[in-house]
Parts: sequence; C-alpha cells; structure tokens
Amino acid sequence: MLIVLVRTLILYALVVIAMRVMGKRQIGQLQPFELVVTIMLSELAAIPMENPGIPLINGITPILTLLVAQVILSYISLKSERARAIICGRPSVLVENGKILEPELARLRYNLSDLMEQLRAKNIANISDVEFAILETSGQLSVIPKSQKRPVIPEDLNLPTKYEGLPHVLISDGHIMNQNLTKLNLNIGWLTQQLNSQGIGSAEQVLFASLDTEGKLFYQKKSGNRGGLKT
Repeated sequence: MLIVLVRTLILYALVVIAMRVMGKRQIGQLQPFELVVTIMLSELAAIPMENPGIPLINGITPILTLLVAQVILSYISLKSERARAIICGRPSVLVENGKILEPELARLRYNLSDLMEQLRAKNIANISDVEFAILETSGQLSVIPKSQKRPVIPEDLNLPTKYEGLPHVLISDGHIMNQNLTKLNLNIGWLTQQLNSQGIGSAEQVLFASLDTEGKLFYQKKSGNRGGLKT
C-alpha cells in the first residue's frame, strides 16, 4: 500500500511539473498539439498508478519524452511562422462585414447553431452587427462588432480620464506583502500607522488590504467588517 502511495505522489508531482513547464493556459486556450499532450500525460500517469506491477520508469520515461517533444514544438512554432501554421493551424474568418462565409463554415464543419451560440455568448444577437467573426486556432470565436455597434468609450466623447493601474496587495490573510511595500517606497511602520488610525492593532486582524494608484487604502477585517482609507 505504501508503495502505491509513493508511486502516485511521484507521478502526480511529475505531471504537475510537466504542466507547469508547458505554460499557463486554460484548457479552452490550448493549441491542438498541447491538448493532445495534456490528455496523453494523464493517461500515461494513470497506468503505473493502477498497476503496481509496471515499473515506475515505464511511466516516467514516456511522460518526459512527451514533455520534451512539446517544448521543442512550442519553440519551433515560436520561431517559424510556417511551422506555426502547420502545427497550430491558422485563424479562419467565419463572418465578414455582416455576411456569413458559408464555404468556410463547410470546410471547418462548423454549423450555424454553433456560430449563433458563440455570438450570443459575446452579447451579439444580430449577425448584421458583426464586422468580423474569427475562429481562432484554440477554437475560441473572436468577434469584432461594427464601429456603429460598439460601446461608447470616453475617447469617443473626447473625455479625459485618469490613469488606472493595478492595486498593490499589502496584506493577504493577515500576512504583510513586504515586496509590494518596497515597490511603493513604503514600510511596515507606515502600514501599521494606517491600521492603528482605524482601530486595528495588527495586520493579523486584516483579511485583505490593498493600495490603489490614487493612494486609497482598502481593507477588510477578518471578522467581515469592511472599510476604506485615504492616504
């Protein structure tokens, strides 16, 4: 029993490392060859787990082989556009200027029901409102509405806007993020002073705290009480 447990943990760790090396992608964003590698990795890891009679090396070797092959293919597709087209394919335009390209749908075996479903998921109800609908190599549908149908943005109205960057997390579950304080040229003493002014004795009482680009400190106590500060 102990041997099975150890073998399972080793294979689990190996598959996790392999997935990390493959990169950060969601399942729906994987290229075809990456999806194949992902499925095969799980199958190859499951066989030695289920059958202790199979040597562990017989499961590790093909997993490492697939990982190396995937990394090589990724590197080749990164450096060569022609190889990328062969390995990953090319995006396909399904709708152009409000007109469905029927031959392209037939070539991809992509039916109208699938197209309408994907458009509705993008909040597009009328095909005539679409400038381009492009089926990406990952299988996702990218939709570009016509200029008259796009949401109004401040630039359209010549309205000035303030810069909005990402807030910096200062406290997470009671732990102070010293690295982010250093980026902001702040220190623990400043943070402690801000918390004390709100009746909070220590960072351990705070579930979450962040500082936005306007210098506003937001915090939430672990008890569930929420509030905000201005520096």
